[in-house]
Amino acid sequence: MTIEVLNESGHELDVHHLATLSRFVMDEMRVHPQAELCIKAVDEPTIAQLNEQWMEKQGPTDVLAFPMDELRPGLVNEEPEEGVLGDLVLCPDVAEKQGETAGHGKLAELELLTVHGILHLLGYDHAEPEEHKEMFGLQDDLLARWRSR
Repeated sequence: MTIEVLNESGHELDVHHLATLSRFVMDEMRVHPQAELCIKAVDEPTIAQLNEQWMEKQGPTDVLAFPMDELRPGLVNEEPEEGVLGDLVLCPDVAEKQGETAGHGKLAELELLTVHGILHLLGYDHAEPEEHKEMFGLQDDLLARWRSR
């Protein structure tokens, strides 16, 4: 598995921690061992520009997911597909604010956003109530397993 984490946010960031978490999530979701993922941490102006350009929304956001080869989680009975999972763009500044509001801090929020983004890359969404329930349930389960290792 190739996981690249780039920190262009201007803030200190434990890129090894995010790469290890990403590998854990991808393993748990049975993503092909040769799949590729790139995570880029950026500042608020950069993510605001990307949010407007790609999502047609104003202002900074916490995470953007750009799937590439539309890989899906591997099923127990079949082999997962090889390819490029995609790119995640995280904003540590937004994560820090959200983490404070949620009462769990910046690192926990970055972990949540990383898992959330990977699930989006794997085709999960939360637009409809049933989708929301499935995605956030899976997100909570993955984070709990990660933190209890």
